[in-house]
Amino acid sequence: MKRLFYFILLVAGISSIHSCKDLADENGDPLVDLNTNTGLNGARALHQEITDFATVADYHYTGLLLTKVNNGASITDIAYSGDRISKITFDGFLDLDNNGTLDPGKVTYTQLFTYGASGRLESITENRNIYKLTGTPPAQVLDKQTKSVYTLKYNASTAKLETITMKTGLEVSGTPFEYTAYSEAKYTYLGDNISKVEKGFGTITAGVNDPIMVKYEFGFLNYDDRISPYTLLPTAYKISYILSTSLNDSRCLMLSPNNPSRVSFTDLNVPVPAPVVTSTNFTYDQQTYLTKGYGRYYIYKPL
Repeated sequence: MKRLFYFILLVAGISSIHSCKDLADENGDPLVDLNTNTGLNGARALHQEITDFATVADYHYTGLLLTKVNNGASITDIAYSGDRISKITFDGFLDLDNNGTLDPGKVTYTQLFTYGASGRLESITENRNIYKLTGTPPAQVLDKQTKSVYTLKYNASTAKLETITMKTGLEVSGTPFEYTAYSEAKYTYLGDNISKVEKGFGTITAGVNDPIMVKYEFGFLNYDDRISPYTLLPTAYKISYILSTSLNDSRCLMLSPNNPSRVSFTDLNVPVPAPVVTSTNFTYDQQTYLTKGYGRYYIYKPL
């Protein structure tokens, strides 16, 4: 529980913020002055998420399309078919064991996106390579390969995302592939904002899902009426990012149009579940876009 909550604090970016200098984009053009609240006028793009200590995400665009995300430890490349994301490739490091630090072994994966007749994202297929650091001198050696499928379901009345189910298995040379584990995330809303995510995990036996064995709950509370910086990012990318590790659901706040000032995590596997809550204060620019929260500064650039 302690390790898991530390992970949630890490991905939420909780840290002390004291000061931050003015920045320029890759063309040398000035961005939003972080020491004022003037903001931008007109169309904008999310350029960076930073703390006093690191760059959380550096967003790169080709025209109006997000095509690359870099955080120093990993690079995500995004390909399109028309204006829809068709493929995402990731090369870098993740916290797969949820201990609050990036694993030393590299991770690479490719995700392919399928859309329905209505244009909504319906499924993601993923092939992932997980490496381990071993030997003298240390080298990245392939440890295992996994194949996963994510299926998205929407509420028939509201058209809001209702569930994401995942099934996964190891790919072993010379052995027929089979899915051996699954997860299910259920989304609850307050208006247009996600208020709760229930995440359960179980095994698959002979193609049949066994009962859920492990379950967690993530809560998103006290939403403002201002604009989330993540509304500027493609939904398919945000979902891909949330799915990058098994318990990255604290980042489901990225799917809401507004900003929650309280986030909770509850381990439902203990006899008496008790939520652990963290909170933040927000600052905004004159156009009501979030500029600071949960230890992160949000840097914009004009389009």
